[in-house]
Amino acid sequence: MDAAEGRRIGEFLASIGHLSANTRVSYRRDLEALKSWCEESGIARWSDLDGRLLRGYVAARHRAGLSGRSLQRNLSAVRAFYRYLIREGIARQNPAMGLATPRSPRRLPRALDVDQAARFVSIEADGPLALRDRAILELAYSSGLRLAELTGLDVTDVDFGDAMVTVTGKGGKTRKVPVGRCALEALRAWLRERPSLAREGETAMFVSARGSRIGRRAVQERFRAWAIRQGLPTRVHPHMLRHSFASHLLESSGDLRAVQELLGHADIGTTQVYTHLDFQHLARVYDSAHPRARKR
Repeated sequence: MDAAEGRRIGEFLASIGHLSANTRVSYRRDLEALKSWCEESGIARWSDLDGRLLRGYVAARHRAGLSGRSLQRNLSAVRAFYRYLIREGIARQNPAMGLATPRSPRRLPRALDVDQAARFVSIEADGPLALRDRAILELAYSSGLRLAELTGLDVTDVDFGDAMVTVTGKGGKTRKVPVGRCALEALRAWLRERPSLAREGETAMFVSARGSRIGRRAVQERFRAWAIRQGLPTRVHPHMLRHSFASHLLESSGDLRAVQELLGHADIGTTQVYTHLDFQHLARVYDSAHPRARKR
């Protein structure tokens, strides 16, 4: 492909403002991989790529070990890219439309049980950084926040009067999530110490030892370190605590729709994959609710 064709990827990414930084990086990587394959296959223009050729690309990526989920993300990038190309009059058809990918087995993220989760977040807060870490852990478990939502939180996002936190999730969408009593207490304790670390004018709720907004890698490392110190038998990461929040809430309430709203999932199908119910709980719900199952 010539330079003009190569620039299309950057122009496409510049034309869309709703993507998160991580999705933008993934789209660029996926489209650059497709561009390299096209060049190796003698495809000179984006408009020359059709459904048959794209199926060959997907098959080659699958043989190279790419999972069905990664291939689905690849095709999402290609579909969005070709919508842009069609809109700009560069291509006439979208080769990714209707193209299926091999299915990968659905893997549920591991969750801590209730006792493990309580032990993990109940760390000994013996200094400003430990107070910060306890507030992060308590809030993550209390409200099921994503890692990016935790690190992106500002001080003004927590409403202590209503016990709610306003978070910005995927796609820039905001939602309000309740905050539990223990998390509110941990946040208040941290905010009393925060001025000793935070730089002047810093808006972030959680800051590093240098006084600026804490990074994602730093939070992941604190999760790992505290899991070891608390004697947990498994490595803990923010996604695991989010899954524990969803699992424990769903097991207690059985309200899948409410959990979907709290997690910020646009599609309830995502919540069904992300959370799980044990069969005993399902049996209790069935026995208590179904008219043919009730004991007379």
